[in-house]
Amino acid sequence: MTAALIGFALVLILVLLRIPIVFSMGLVGTFGIVWERGGDLLSERGMKAAMSVVGRQITDTAQDYGLSVVPLFILMGLFVNKGGMARELYAVSNAFLGHFRGGIAMATVAACGGFSAICGSSLATAATMSKVAMPEMRRYGYSDELSTASIAAGGTLGILIPPSVILVIYGLLTETSIGKLFMAGIIPGGLGILFYLLAVRYTVWRNPGSGPAGERTGWSERIKALGSVWAVLLLFFLVIGGLYGAFDFAPLNLTFSPTEAAGMGAMGAFLIALARGGLTIKSTFEVLRETSFTAASLFAVLIGAQIFSNFVNLAGLPEALISLVTAWDVSPFMVILMILGIYIILGCVFESLSMLLLTVPIFFPLVTSLGFDPIWFGIVVVVVTEISLITPPVGLNVFILKGVVGDVTTATIFKGVTPFWIADIFRLALIVLVPWLVLVLPEQMGAIGH
Repeated sequence: MTAALIGFALVLILVLLRIPIVFSMGLVGTFGIVWERGGDLLSERGMKAAMSVVGRQITDTAQDYGLSVVPLFILMGLFVNKGGMARELYAVSNAFLGHFRGGIAMATVAACGGFSAICGSSLATAATMSKVAMPEMRRYGYSDELSTASIAAGGTLGILIPPSVILVIYGLLTETSIGKLFMAGIIPGGLGILFYLLAVRYTVWRNPGSGPAGERTGWSERIKALGSVWAVLLLFFLVIGGLYGAFDFAPLNLTFSPTEAAGMGAMGAFLIALARGGLTIKSTFEVLRETSFTAASLFAVLIGAQIFSNFVNLAGLPEALISLVTAWDVSPFMVILMILGIYIILGCVFESLSMLLLTVPIFFPLVTSLGFDPIWFGIVVVVVTEISLITPPVGLNVFILKGVVGDVTTATIFKGVTPFWIADIFRLALIVLVPWLVLVLPEQMGAIGH
């Protein structure tokens, strides 16, 4: 256990020294295995064992069919962006909400939620919606704090509302049903939208000038705007409906696996973007190149995390934690609170995927040994990860937004995001105290046999 804790501390130090997380975890994990197998860092026996683990991990990751779902969902999100669907979602949200005080910011949050349902990436959601919503909010005189905060916070919904790449990775790491994880994310995702809308209302209540009311849209224009989102609804139904058996009837009798659903979604997004003239040979090549780069980066981090996980398991940290909790007679609920505290602290340093890959192999055996549902824990972890996306000093969504907007300081964005961060803490507390909110839909899914 001591070696594992030292290794964990070394990873933190290397990350703080700006060493990329993939090298931090990979190097510490490799030399940790050398130490555990050979007794010192120069042991030939230990080095052979470590190289065997590293080689096997790289090969297994490259050959893992389940991981093919990751680049396919990334590809779908990029094609969705090229198809201009974000603008349609924003237009329909603005038509119904824009006339309220703070309504354009609320429309941005709602549009982020809708875009998340067909994108699956927080960073892509934040980057795309900043281009769509920021000019409109500035036109109506919204404060930079509220404008950027609504985009940064709304973008975090991309990793929870299905389809979600991070839920896929959690499912693969823990061998938990990806379909049930997607279903479990629906209610917490909806609560996220609701709580963010309340955060906007609170902001404009405290400072009415930060979010003036926009123009009221007539019902004929609202209905017209609703009709423009047919592509979004079709794509969501194709992916999520196919995954949960919507096409399981004669003569089709089709139920998609997660990989098949991702493939159908990518193809559907490609055809929609192509039909709308959003794709050229050059832009298609750029999409494929960006998909390859993003997927390769994710897989590299995954390999590094799995090497580190092998070291942690070899050092006996999960078993030691279980024994420690048993010996101290700590209540399961207190253990969960301590784990959540660790996640919130780590969120100040790590970006979301790295934090999940680093901690889940350590905490998952402990949590399941205490009788907690792995699906519930997965959603709790993702919600905490969402919080990390807008938590200083890292706050990856904040820096993505800063890169797109440019003329707003990160301090301004972090200040504006504070009410949304507090709203996330309330949502986290709610799903921890009321697990039914997470588990009711997966239980219904199990009851009907999907």
